[in-house]
Amino acid sequence: MGSLGVEAPPAASAAAKTVPDPEKPEEEEEEVSPIEQVRLTVLNDDDPTMPVWTFRMWFLGLISCALLSFLNQFFAYRTEPLVISQITVLVATLPIGRFMAAVLPTTKFRLGGREVSLNPGPFNMKEHVLISIFANAGSAFGSGSAYAVGIINIIKAFYGRSISFAAGWLLIITTQVLGYGWAGLLRKYVVEPAHMWWPSTLVQVSLFRFDISTPSFFSLISLVAENPTCYALVIYLVMPIAYWGFNLYSANKFPIFSSHLFTSQGQVYNIKKIVNDKFELDMPAYEQEGRIHLSMFFALTYGFGFATIASTLTHVALFYGREIYERYKASHNGKEDIHTRLMKKYKDIPSWWFHLLLLITLLVSLALCIFMKDQIQMPWWGLIFSSILAFVFTLPISVITATTNQTPGLNIITEYIMGLIYPGRPIANVCFKTYGYMSMAQAVSFLNDFKLGHYMKIPPRSMFLVQFIGTILAGTINIAVAWWLLTSINNICQDQLLPPDSPWTCPGDRVFFDASVIWGLVGPKRIFGSAGNYSAMNWFFLGGALGPVILWLLHRAFPKQTWIQLINLPVLLGAIGMMPPATPLNYNAWVIVGTIFNFFVFRYRKRWWQRYNYILSAALDAGVAFMGVLLYFSLGLENKSVDWWGTAGEHCDLAACPTAKGIAVEGCPAF
Repeated sequence: MGSLGVEAPPAASAAAKTVPDPEKPEEEEEEVSPIEQVRLTVLNDDDPTMPVWTFRMWFLGLISCALLSFLNQFFAYRTEPLVISQITVLVATLPIGRFMAAVLPTTKFRLGGREVSLNPGPFNMKEHVLISIFANAGSAFGSGSAYAVGIINIIKAFYGRSISFAAGWLLIITTQVLGYGWAGLLRKYVVEPAHMWWPSTLVQVSLFRFDISTPSFFSLISLVAENPTCYALVIYLVMPIAYWGFNLYSANKFPIFSSHLFTSQGQVYNIKKIVNDKFELDMPAYEQEGRIHLSMFFALTYGFGFATIASTLTHVALFYGREIYERYKASHNGKEDIHTRLMKKYKDIPSWWFHLLLLITLLVSLALCIFMKDQIQMPWWGLIFSSILAFVFTLPISVITATTNQTPGLNIITEYIMGLIYPGRPIANVCFKTYGYMSMAQAVSFLNDFKLGHYMKIPPRSMFLVQFIGTILAGTINIAVAWWLLTSINNICQDQLLPPDSPWTCPGDRVFFDASVIWGLVGPKRIFGSAGNYSAMNWFFLGGALGPVILWLLHRAFPKQTWIQLINLPVLLGAIGMMPPATPLNYNAWVIVGTIFNFFVFRYRKRWWQRYNYILSAALDAGVAFMGVLLYFSLGLENKSVDWWGTAGEHCDLAACPTAKGIAVEGCPAF
């Protein structure tokens, strides 16, 4: 069933109501949150005596973090990647925690001047929250593994160059930890104010408040079923018309669906030929090899990506701009709500913790850029520039996320900027993107977790330390697993050199590598500019920006037609945002499974659905992960494989072959 997702309560998508009740006295109004959704979801009390730093929390939390970071990194290289989320751990650890509370000895003993016990009482909600935070760090806050691991992968597996383990570890840790600095500087502005309510955290609060073992728990959540309409239109209408009908960009010279880069004659582009000894673009070799070409679908995904970015900004500005402004203003002028006052009982995190961590991280990153520049290419000024971008964007992006539950993605913007000002250096580009965009994204994730801790009354220092320790542990395991696989599996990620049934094709890293070539090595001017083939794709920026304007004008012209404001263009345009590396097989499987369980089973066997749906999903996630690792150690190390029709390719030559006459590609039929 893939990794679980949960969608916000229906009210989370609408503007939260903050109008005070005139029938309530002012004293009572001050004892509740000004946000209606928060009042309905979050409890207004707390038990400060509830134990948090327990053996159970550390044992289950560290194991969950280590296990998820290992499994997610291991499966990131597979043809069908698997991301195991914190939801699986949330479901699994509740019965384990209760079992430990029932069997562990309650004997107390002294440790470091304190009286401690392996079993201080019943397994409680705060322990469960911190375990889930550990697990969230293990899944790289929903990404699966640390983003910077992709840099090590493309250097070693795709470019065939070297990077030291120390440089790789420092790159991963600094890019993961830098976000804590931005989060610490902004916590007072986007976590403590009541009007910064972070809608997605209310779903998690609901999960923890209700007993997972009872049907009422499952009635609160539903599997995210992406609207398949836009996906189906792009895959089964737009793409065939562009490919077969108009043959845009000589599309039939290339496969209809591929994430490879091609020459003008339909052959896979040998990128190593255009990289010189300095790991930079060799212009004479590039001019000899010719321009880079994309498959029709790969080109369309970039176009829709441009449109999604532009539409997100205009959609948020038009439909949520006033609300964001009013909430941000109210967050500074309003009184403390009940939750902020309850959190005053706990020691706050000293500001110098964040300042020192930010300073150390920046200094280590600068040292990495200066003394190991030959390995990561990025100059010191690139780090400063990317850090400034991250700091400038973190506050507005956090405010947007905290009030609208939408997070604009700025990764293409950082790639575009660095590609324009420092072209020809692929690793410098991806490092700039990682320090700029990903540190901002990490900061937003950390702030989201801080708000969850705020609602669940988790001591701030406990929350911070669990996040930090989990991040360091997960990042270290990520690079250890990556290094092991990169050095032990021959031709890993090289699908043209691997056996046909090999699972080690690295689809996600293939796309990351392509991005490093497009934005870094060759540069956007030679792909999407006048010197490239795809300059028309820039019109998608304009189309994406104007789309929400049209919807907003229609909404203003026909205010009684409430369905108009429910059209979320960024969501529709982003329906194929995970493709590639995701394939139609993945999307169709999600649609089929979602339809079976969330329509037919939910409609005709609701009691079964309530009791077993999410337990089954978590079990399938865990079962697939266990079997994948077991098959690798039992068969893969012996160079054996399981041969059946499902591992024997696409069973359709047109899926991976060109259709133009005169284009000869090895293994493909000639037309």
